[in-house]
Amino acid sequence: MVTLILFVLIFGVVVISHEFGHFLLAKANGIHVIEFSVGMGPNLFSFQKGDTKYSLKLLPIGGACMFEGEDGLNEKEDGEDHSGSFLNANVWARISTVLAGPIFNFILGFIIAFIMVNLIVIRDPVATEIVDGGAAQEAGLEAGDRILSLNGSKIHLYEEIQLFTLTYRGGEVAVEYERDGVKGTTTLTPKYDESEGRYLIGISNADFVELSGLDSFRYSWYEMRYCVNMTWKSLAMLVQGQVSRQDVAGPVGIAVNVVGKTYESTKDYGWQNVLVNMLNITLMLTVNLGILNLLPIPALDGGRLVFLIWEAITHKPVPPEKEGMVHFIGLMFFMVLMVFLLFNDLVNIFG
Repeated sequence: MVTLILFVLIFGVVVISHEFGHFLLAKANGIHVIEFSVGMGPNLFSFQKGDTKYSLKLLPIGGACMFEGEDGLNEKEDGEDHSGSFLNANVWARISTVLAGPIFNFILGFIIAFIMVNLIVIRDPVATEIVDGGAAQEAGLEAGDRILSLNGSKIHLYEEIQLFTLTYRGGEVAVEYERDGVKGTTTLTPKYDESEGRYLIGISNADFVELSGLDSFRYSWYEMRYCVNMTWKSLAMLVQGQVSRQDVAGPVGIAVNVVGKTYESTKDYGWQNVLVNMLNITLMLTVNLGILNLLPIPALDGGRLVFLIWEAITHKPVPPEKEGMVHFIGLMFFMVLMVFLLFNDLVNIFG
């Protein structure tokens, strides 16, 4: 029951922030919002306020902000006023309305990251210990060195070093570091560790940040940057076939294997530990949702933006019925994907 409540709260916050972005910009641009709903499937509760219906649905795995004319058809009969139709709005008003959903996911992410950095211990990317015989030792790195970049990618958090080694696929790594205020460079080749099941550069860390002044905002940005990089690299690994079926999860898998197991493993350490871990899951989900919705895939916000940007450049809108057909095909694809994810979650849980 606790897992279910936490899952509903986490997904609810992420979905509501996304749909509220669409809703807020639609209202600001004079676009008629037919329905604002949280969840999918049959209605549990709904009410009408003004010209918008607000609904809570049975399945807590999505939501919608439906605009008049969004599907290429105006809700009102011909001859009536369609001034609030999505189709009749200025193209830049439509672009801002569609873009607002993902942007609000990132805004939510930054707020969560800000809360987190004031609750958790942040580790600086400093090598407090060099592992004997490790790649770092062979490259001449010493205890106390601060890692500034790996292969040109700037490093601000120790977790970014871990992410780099997690996605490392071979070759020499160019390292920029700082020692006693002086910058230096070297190269190393991470070594595969059987016990860890991944490549390591051979350093450990116990150097923690003491936040002061505006540090909370700076490290909140670093946490957001880390989540964005993790999402992009995970997508790249998925496309390249480097992710197994066991590593992919849908809503059921997230509820049981992520939220549930995280709660069970942290509840004995106090409510603050549980809170931080739930915030971290929420942060990852909202950043993931924001990025995925910006991909140029039919039925997603990114797919709609492609048509709108084309219209803004050419001043010629794509016929609504043709765009609607493309998004319908995309929707069917995601329906099939949801069935696959459900099956995959059940196999991972009970298999």
